[in-house]
Amino acid sequence: MYIFRALKHRNYRLHFTGQAISLMGTWMQRIAVSWLVYRLTESAFILGLVSFVSLAPSLVLAPFIGNFVDRHNRYRIVLTTQFGLMLQAGALTLLILIGHYNVWWIGALSFIQGVINTFDVTARQSLMVELVPEKADLPNAIALNSSAFNAARMLGPAVGGILLSNFGEAVCFGVNFVSFIAVLGSLFAMKLVEQPVPRKQESAWQGLKEGFNYLRHSPHLSSLILLLGASSLLVIPYTTLLPVVAREMYNGDATIFSWFESAAGLGAMFGAIYMARLQAGANLRFRVMKAAGLFAFGILLLSFAAWLPIALISTMLAAMGMMVQNSSINTYIQTHAMPALRARAISYYIMAFQGIFPIGSLLIGALAQLWGIHYTLVFQGIAGALIALAFVIYIRQHITRRYVPVAD
Repeated sequence: MYIFRALKHRNYRLHFTGQAISLMGTWMQRIAVSWLVYRLTESAFILGLVSFVSLAPSLVLAPFIGNFVDRHNRYRIVLTTQFGLMLQAGALTLLILIGHYNVWWIGALSFIQGVINTFDVTARQSLMVELVPEKADLPNAIALNSSAFNAARMLGPAVGGILLSNFGEAVCFGVNFVSFIAVLGSLFAMKLVEQPVPRKQESAWQGLKEGFNYLRHSPHLSSLILLLGASSLLVIPYTTLLPVVAREMYNGDATIFSWFESAAGLGAMFGAIYMARLQAGANLRFRVMKAAGLFAFGILLLSFAAWLPIALISTMLAAMGMMVQNSSINTYIQTHAMPALRARAISYYIMAFQGIFPIGSLLIGALAQLWGIHYTLVFQGIAGALIALAFVIYIRQHITRRYVPVAD
């Protein structure tokens, strides 16, 4: 089928299978960490703070890591980082089992996970062109990755919520630890011949400057990264408030929280399927514009939802918009960046997404503590609408004058 065309490549098929299994455990761990922190502290701000420390390394390290990845074997980096993430999950499991844990230990392990994950995401995204040698299939592969991620986001929290309610956090962390066996096995099974990238005799600082200057003189890339950065600061952190939404707006428990996570996963899955069906040559920038508008609308609808089913539908719409927006930006960068600078371009995408996000989590967590959950969501929805409008104006003024878009 056309929607699964990237799976004809053996190495990508192995990657997809291993990741699909491992991501289930990853999402179980995510909701267990969020619920554990909120259970221990009952503070939206601390919840945002833990999210901050887990993603802050992306803000500081991403450009340097992008330069590092451009100079080293990406396959070996991914193999090392997956093993490191497995050990991190094992450490969390052990702490809960022996009963010696607090929010500071959770924060420290979350920070370690953030450092490892920054290396992993940059290297894995850059490795995609080696796993899918036919460039025409690359957008489909990226969309299928998002499908696997969001299928896990839909199913993982649902299963994790059951395990969390009946057996506690340790089981969720333990399942994540075991799930890494699948992704490590798929990596070892690959037969990968990486195409060497020519290396210049330059310092790491020079390589970093080269990546920055490339983006500065590539407005078709930098405008998308700026949009993502603004969205990560003000809009995307709504995801960190879902435990607060479940508990304060609907008097829910871990099961209700898992419903919100699953609704977000379902919406994102619809977005991923939509992206996987795109034909070659589709206008990704105009899809970013539309998706940003849907994202803002979903959050505004959630802020006023008085009935739980409407809130779940609103969460689904917001997640669909967020997924199409971010996946379109990711696909555009991977298919339009220069090969020798691809990892550095991707690293700025990661910095704008995962690096700015923790600052946004702190900001939005503080606003939720100060204003309450309703007014915070209203603020985020309005901010998302203004960001979408600003990008529409930019597209009309700078792109459409010299670029005729492909009809959607």
